[in-house]
Amino acid sequence: MATMTVSGPVPGPAEVPPGTPPDPSAPPPRIPLEIPLEIADSARARRRGLLGRTGVTGALLLSPANGVHTLGMRFAIDVAYLDRELRVLAVRTMRPGRLGLPRLRARHVIEAEAGAMARWGVRRGARIAVRGAGGDAGAAARRAG
Repeated sequence: MATMTVSGPVPGPAEVPPGTPPDPSAPPPRIPLEIPLEIADSARARRRGLLGRTGVTGALLLSPANGVHTLGMRFAIDVAYLDRELRVLAVRTMRPGRLGLPRLRARHVIEAEAGAMARWGVRRGARIAVRGAGGDAGAAARRAG
């Protein structure tokens, strides 16, 4: 099974003036999480997605893809739309029975249980790194786009 990590913009002030002492009440720097990731890179696996499941451990990467639906789903999901460089274009939460609009610039989509993306720090502008046991899954995902 592959894993993914998130890097990118950190919420909060865009800049701290030079020479400003550290804020003791500020949260500690975020340590990158290794999130379990299934990769759906065949047409059949992308069609099936999370259908028929009651939950998901980690996330599912659909590649190539630029849109999803939740018709027949049993739970709400978070959806992150990624460009060719695995940079997050948008994150949405979709309830079951919805048809999402395709994102024209998206080449990959990540699905996870609702609320997971916020916990992991996945937001617009963040970059996703994908690592697989048998090679560089991130490069494979980018080639598919």
